[in-house]
Amino acid sequence: MGENQFSRELRLLTPSHFTRVFNKAIPAVSPAFTLLARHNQLENPRLGITLSKKRIRKAHDRNRIKRIIRESFRHKAHQLPPIDIIVVGKSGADQLSNDEIFKTLEKQWQKLVKRCAESQ
Repeated sequence: MGENQFSRELRLLTPSHFTRVFNKAIPAVSPAFTLLARHNQLENPRLGITLSKKRIRKAHDRNRIKRIIRESFRHKAHQLPPIDIIVVGKSGADQLSNDEIFKTLEKQWQKLVKRCAESQ
């Protein structure tokens, strides 16, 4: 597997992890996604994903988007600072193609890195 894995330590797992990020978040916003981040005390970034049924109706669309988000994160994780990230899906995200989602997230990761560096 190497460095592009998505193991348990790279995930936000409990509601308290999510709440901690939501309380003092550094945002990066696009029309399809909002990325919220907060510095953590670990050596690696962690990812949490929230895609509500209200915003993205069909389960297969939510699953597809989650797979793309995880894949994008795996490719970018080694370049990210030690932060906890939550990706929040917005209405219309299911209308984007896989490539469009990947490109949008690529821009969002860069924006987030820049904003997190400024906040330290």
